Amino acid sequence: MSDKKATREAFGATLVELAHAGRDDIVALDADLSKSTTTAKFASAYPERFFNVGIAEQNMVGTAAGLALAGKTAFTGSFAVFATGRAYDQIRNTVCYSGLNVKLCPTHSGITVGPDGGSHQMLEDIALMRVLPGMRVVVPADFNAARAAIRCAASTPGPFYIRLGRATLPAIHGEDFVFELGRAYVLREGVDVTLAACGVMVERALAAVDLLAAEGLSAEVIDVMSVKPLDEETLLASAAKTGAVVTCEEHEVACGVGSAIAEMLGERLPTRMARIGIRDTFGTSGEPEELMVHYGLTATDVADAARGLVRG
Repeated sequence: MSDKKATREAFGATLVELAHAGRDDIVALDADLSKSTTTAKFASAYPERFFNVGIAEQNMVGTAAGLALAGKTAFTGSFAVFATGRAYDQIRNTVCYSGLNVKLCPTHSGITVGPDGGSHQMLEDIALMRVLPGMRVVVPADFNAARAAIRCAASTPGPFYIRLGRATLPAIHGEDFVFELGRAYVLREGVDVTLAACGVMVERALAAVDLLAAEGLSAEVIDVMSVKPLDEETLLASAAKTGAVVTCEEHEVACGVGSAIAEMLGERLPTRMARIGIRDTFGTSGEPEELMVHYGLTATDVADAARGLVRG
């Protein structure tokens, strides 16, 4: 397993790679956070194609929309709480309503932001973005997946939301990983319970497999990095096999990936479910791993939920 990297580290580096490869249409915008979001790497390599709009997220999205109308593929950075909350009207009425080629790639999502506290820990962004018509929502589990998601967004017309984070994560996918929009990835096969996770929770779901195996339970792990569109067939096949599904996300359980899967299964294959995530509360200040324990987002919590479903 390679050294840990944060998914945000893929942002600026991948934009530079794409530009070096001849993508003259790619531009990047940021809201005075380019060092944290890593778009500073693109700014250094291509200063004429980088726009720092200052602390003005609404203006950033509006400017990105204008650049998209002029034929550019516009990537925006900021922290997730500002990129989605402050600019929601522009994302809805300008980007999505017109189907513009704007790729929102904010960083610092979820409670793993850590000591910055609840005001900066965005736990509602998947909900806000997946309800928008035409918006594709992707939550990578590691650096390689984030790099692949950004490359996919660059080659796929229309709006994207790619949720990036601050915390460093182990490599789950290989360096040659190619992301397919609308596909979920079965990382471990099992027969007793399905663990469907996204983002930082994929690592926890994989760790829960060993805890459950020690008790004689076989868990299947699926990386649901494409939250919208959802890979219904892969999830349906797994649910039909195991008869029990635990969803895992660093996000409010309301309207996140767990809700998306529950809605789909409720219509097509009612299945016993448990949802691991934040429950109707804001975050708080603390170290990332402390917060994962505090909010019940550890491998042990995932294993406990799985055991409860299987054994009642």
